Amino acid sequence: MATITATRDGVRQAAGQPVRRRPDRGFGTAGGHVVRTVLALFFGLPILFMLVSSLKPDDQIFADLSSPRAFLPVGDISLANYAEVFRTVPAWRFLANSIGISALTVVLGVLINSLAAFALTRMRWRGRGLVLTLIIATLVVPFETFALPLLWWANKLPWLVVQDGRPLWTFGWLDSYQVQIIPFVANAFSIYLYYSYLSTIPKELDEAARIDGANWFRIYRSIILPLAGPATATVAILTFLNAWNQFLWPLMSVQSEDLRPVMVGVQYFFQLDVAWGPMMAYATLITIPVLVLFLSFQRAFIGSIASSGVKG
Repeated sequence: MATITATRDGVRQAAGQPVRRRPDRGFGTAGGHVVRTVLALFFGLPILFMLVSSLKPDDQIFADLSSPRAFLPVGDISLANYAEVFRTVPAWRFLANSIGISALTVVLGVLINSLAAFALTRMRWRGRGLVLTLIIATLVVPFETFALPLLWWANKLPWLVVQDGRPLWTFGWLDSYQVQIIPFVANAFSIYLYYSYLSTIPKELDEAARIDGANWFRIYRSIILPLAGPATATVAILTFLNAWNQFLWPLMSVQSEDLRPVMVGVQYFFQLDVAWGPMMAYATLITIPVLVLFLSFQRAFIGSIASSGVKG
């Protein structure tokens, strides 16, 4: 028996009628190509300007601003600005800190947020609608409103350390790695994104697995999580960007230079005289990991966005 889809073309195809294709009046036309080109230039030219300016001295950067030379690697081109970056700030240390902090935040965030969404979508328990409402309600609260209370609580929390070969409980997370990771693992938007995606997965899969004797964690690990690949890629990218771009919180909670992330290093270049060439070089260095991550997961990211409105 043929399955009839909800679209008009699907009904016609199931009935054996020829399917008429509507002419593409959107981005497939010449006007669509123009729009795409304009958008590509709008978002790409600032990155190109940053990359080219990182190779020029400050006086040439300002001299080229009024001409197309600002986007071309011409004139006095060298890697002197990059050498100045490593003389001004411990760039390698900052990059290593941010990569480690962001990677751990992504791994823990994917695990915690997907488990929370799994419990909200696949399991039946009293009050889950209220919990989901409260989670979504936190999206309207800006971080700046609870930054100081969070800082106070972080200074009161216990942590297990090892001194002289013996475990010892200490209090206060300030000036540490965990204060930059743990408060940002659970994320309301990530939970809601997983919730929306997992709601589209048929629950008959859960019932069949339960009949075969699988427990809830086995269903999550072997069935749901593999099917949620696009949502996981989207959450990973957004979580990485949020962790990578943290500036205010590390500035408040971290004092040791060895623990600071890359965004805090930006303020090193804003002294009495702003060094724009080294600043552009530093901005290029901290942009490369983000571009590499997005290019690596762009297919899954776009797939998640495209399927977010597909139900059933």
